[in-house]
Amino acid sequence: MLKISKSEIIAVAVKPAQYPPDNMVEIAFAGRSNVGKSSLLNLLTGRKKLAKVSGSPGKTRTINFYQINDAFRIVDLPGYGYAKVSKNVSEDWGRMMEQYLSGREGLVKVVQLVDVRHEPTRQDIQMYDYLRHYGLDGIVVATKADKVSRNQLSKNLSVIRKALKLSQEDQVIPVSALKRTGQDQLLAEIEKLLEE
Repeated sequence: MLKISKSEIIAVAVKPAQYPPDNMVEIAFAGRSNVGKSSLLNLLTGRKKLAKVSGSPGKTRTINFYQINDAFRIVDLPGYGYAKVSKNVSEDWGRMMEQYLSGREGLVKVVQLVDVRHEPTRQDIQMYDYLRHYGLDGIVVATKADKVSRNQLSKNLSVIRKALKLSQEDQVIPVSALKRTGQDQLLAEIEKLLEE
């Protein structure tokens, strides 16, 4: 079982010139601004403050590269869909994402996060279509799984599957950073990607 024993931030980028060398497998994480991406990254790495958890959503405006076990990278993509962001910022975001997703050799998968309590938004659906276009789809994490009952959870997971038009092979992994559940299943998926 993959165990993350070492994790450090090695680059904060807004343009390709600032990316670290493209010489390592990268698994990126994408999601809406307040979906709990930082909490998930901290849960996976076992570090409380690796990714900054912010009270004001939409804080991550950069692509953050974390080196893991000196063997691969986790890449934190800027959160999308925050209403208070100006039009220029959202256009920059699109460009920044496009450059990263289309041009990165080492990138093998993007894990998309959605909030299990709500039906995926238009932006969630667009993002997943975008990932599908680049062949980076296949793993969705349903965050905040502790906020719904077990019965509600399976209903909501079906709603997510349907909204994102997921296939049988596509994974939807419910995770709760608060209750520390689901990360083993996600780490197992990451391990599979690293072995491929």
